[in-house]
Amino acid sequence: MPVAPSPSLPVAVPLVVAAALVVGNVRPHRRLADGVAIACALAVTALCVLLLVGSLRAPIVYWFGGWAPRQGIPIGVDFAVDPLGAGLASLSSLLVSAAMLFSWRYFTEIGQLYAALMMVFLAAMVAFCLTGDLFDLFVFFELMGVAGFALAGYEIEEPGPLQGAINFGVTNTVGGFMTLTGIGLLYGRTGALNLAEIGRALARHPPDGLLVVSLLLVSCGFLVKAAVVPFHFWLPDAHAVAPTPVCILFSGVMVELGLYGVWRVYWTVFAPSLGQARTLTGLLLAVGCLTSLVGAVECFLQQHLKRLLAFSTVSHAGMFLVGTALLSPAGLAGTAVYVAGHGGVKASLFLCVGILMHRFRTIDAARLKGRGARLPLVGGLFALGGLALGGLPPFGTALGKELIEDASARAHLGGIAAVLTVATVLTGAAVLREAGHVFLGIGRLQRRPLHEIQGPETGGPRGRTPPVMVVPAVGLLAAGLAVGVLPGFAAGVEAAALRFVDSGAYAAAVLQGVSPPAPAAAPTAGTGVPEPGTVVLSGASAAGAVLLALLSLYAAPPLRRLWRGLRGVRFVGWLRRLQSGDVTDYVAWLVLGTAIYGVVLALALR
Repeated sequence: MPVAPSPSLPVAVPLVVAAALVVGNVRPHRRLADGVAIACALAVTALCVLLLVGSLRAPIVYWFGGWAPRQGIPIGVDFAVDPLGAGLASLSSLLVSAAMLFSWRYFTEIGQLYAALMMVFLAAMVAFCLTGDLFDLFVFFELMGVAGFALAGYEIEEPGPLQGAINFGVTNTVGGFMTLTGIGLLYGRTGALNLAEIGRALARHPPDGLLVVSLLLVSCGFLVKAAVVPFHFWLPDAHAVAPTPVCILFSGVMVELGLYGVWRVYWTVFAPSLGQARTLTGLLLAVGCLTSLVGAVECFLQQHLKRLLAFSTVSHAGMFLVGTALLSPAGLAGTAVYVAGHGGVKASLFLCVGILMHRFRTIDAARLKGRGARLPLVGGLFALGGLALGGLPPFGTALGKELIEDASARAHLGGIAAVLTVATVLTGAAVLREAGHVFLGIGRLQRRPLHEIQGPETGGPRGRTPPVMVVPAVGLLAAGLAVGVLPGFAAGVEAAALRFVDSGAYAAAVLQGVSPPAPAAAPTAGTGVPEPGTVVLSGASAAGAVLLALLSLYAAPPLRRLWRGLRGVRFVGWLRRLQSGDVTDYVAWLVLGTAIYGVVLALALR
């Protein structure tokens, strides 16, 4: 097994490169800056993969400055690397590499800060996945938010990006304040910031009101980044106006990092005291199901391609939360597989949308009808991505969904499969409908051209698509497929999930330097192989997505009237009006949602 590098390297390298890009004033040498950033992102990907391989046998614990614990009491700051954290860091760096490669020819003119901001974003995401300190988790969370805010509003001369960036910045800042307040409460109770030490200190006392409030604040702060209902409003607004390469990171990994924060904090800090609280499972399941259905319905109603994909990300965030809410290794493993497959597929779809923007200067489906016929390869990738979102085996999205459904069935929650299938059919059908409309010119959809609030992101010649824009889209879709067919991948993820939820072994590794033994299979664990029934259900959901897409494209007059009626249903119209673009509305919903979650938690855990 290769020797693992220092966990500090994949964080330090992009920060140093970012500083060099700013100080070096590389604007006159933009290609050089892009080349350095691409090389840096690829190097960080390699480092993260080596950390992943090195952590398979035991966690890698790194103490900055050599300040290791004394008699089990931490006196320094650590990185604690496990396979799930290192895997998510690898996904983050891979998507940044693809985004930078796509940007090479996508932008004809770009400011010198773009590459530097992408490197800062990369460093923050990787550090967030690796840190074992609760306050540093918040610091890197906020650094990620600051870089994301700047990237969302990068086209500063346009009003649309500024509005989307403000919505992003304000809502995520409020979420950050909530997280910081929760951390303050935990520090006041335990006098510790190390995740393992906090978990041990809380386990010595029965749960009380302070524990419930800190759980609420820290979790809701991370769930804002994860864009779950009713904290999701910022995400479509930011996606609609952010540069397409940045959308790859927002949808492909940043939302997932918010959920990872919930996983990490719950299993290391709160689980030793709360255990597998069934009441918490019920709350998170309800929120996850609601998020998946609301996002799916909104996705199906869109004709702005970026907003369509953004709402599909909201729906998938709900599915990820459902898998997390099961509070079992099998549910966590299914979610991790789903996250890996979704990251590749969704990033590929955004790159296809970026290619459409590059060639036709619009991403309004009404204006693009039939024009995509000149891009058959891109059309094929877009259709395959739609099938993958629709649950087509053997894509990683299908495998992850099947594992979550198996875990929910073992927990006697059979209705979860129906919710996930409905959401999967709607999101897959929305993408497939646009594939037929844009690339084949088929369908009788009655649409009005949108008033696009953002100018074209890209300039230059429109007669051809540079290969460096197509290759990442092909590679990422292939990666999403590989997640589902790689032998032993799901079983390995489940073994990593078993270790992830073992808070005692985590604390021993961090505080005593004791390498934990290989965990025994938990009663709720699976085998990494989905049941035949769930595989059939995935195939049926993909077929349902195709059928629904065809019906929406070729609907007879009565069905078209039904479709117009659906768009006019009071509930659907209410959902659309909620996406007002007014940040004060979004903050009000954030406060209301937090209050509702808090009341439910207080009643359930009293």
